[in-house]
Amino acid sequence: MIKKTFKLPIYVVLFVATILFAFVVSCNNDSEESKIDDELKAVTEEDESVLDSENNMGDIMENLSSPVEMAALIKDNNVPFSLKYLSNPDNIDNYSTKFEQALGLGILGADLGYLNIYNRTTYVMRYISAISKLSEALSINQFFDFETLKRLATNNENLDSLIYISTSSFNRMDKYLRERNRADQSILIITGVWIEAMYQATQVVKEKHNEKIAERIGEQKLILSELINTLKRYQSKKAFKELLDDLAEINKIYDKIEIDYQVGEPETVEIDGRLIIMQNETSIVNMSAEQLNQIISIIESIRNKRIQLNN
Repeated sequence: MIKKTFKLPIYVVLFVATILFAFVVSCNNDSEESKIDDELKAVTEEDESVLDSENNMGDIMENLSSPVEMAALIKDNNVPFSLKYLSNPDNIDNYSTKFEQALGLGILGADLGYLNIYNRTTYVMRYISAISKLSEALSINQFFDFETLKRLATNNENLDSLIYISTSSFNRMDKYLRERNRADQSILIITGVWIEAMYQATQVVKEKHNEKIAERIGEQKLILSELINTLKRYQSKKAFKELLDDLAEINKIYDKIEIDYQVGEPETVEIDGRLIIMQNETSIVNMSAEQLNQIISIIESIRNKRIQLNN
């Protein structure tokens, strides 16, 4: 039984931005949007409520721990670097729909974050190239300066500053997508990052149990619930329904996991020159070894299906 305490901040670095856009610089002005696949083009009033979508996305991002933090946690626990925790960037040739491209973009983003944490610049360029192709296919490449990105890929000394810049860039990209009835692509990118970060964490624990990493896996119960609730807006589309069915399998296990909370005194800290109120909340994750093993197995199955596709 895992019983660990941790503190959850009100303000955290955005989940997706820290990885997918780890070296993104300021975006350019909106360029003319190319035509989107019918699969993700039309969003009915029933599927889309802009206000609710914004609230849901905000809730997810405020509570998700950064995949950079996950990768850093893995490294800090002396887990050796391994390419087997990463997807193959050559698989992007199999991503033929906007759905697959958005999900794949998130997966590759998590991989890029892992590479950066381990400072494996030898492999970074392949992932940057793949991300560039997918972002162009999704008509969001105007948010990237890939020449600068490649230059910075060999120098992560200023990672914290780059994370802050990337967070702002993602906010603009997310706003751009939502204003054009493409919030579904934004949530898919987030889901892709979540799946890959979870795969990396669960594979590490599968090979050698680590209570700190296992604890972080258990904490994902509430995050998964938010992801599912947001994705349900698009369940009338076949691809979304299939993804929801997959995530529901994981959620069945999390439903049996208990998390107890005790609210502590808030404190004020300075982050990037701004005063931020941190709500200290002590949490206890109660998860059995059997439940952890079930999550590991399902995550592995879902992730491998998503990255291989037509293979």
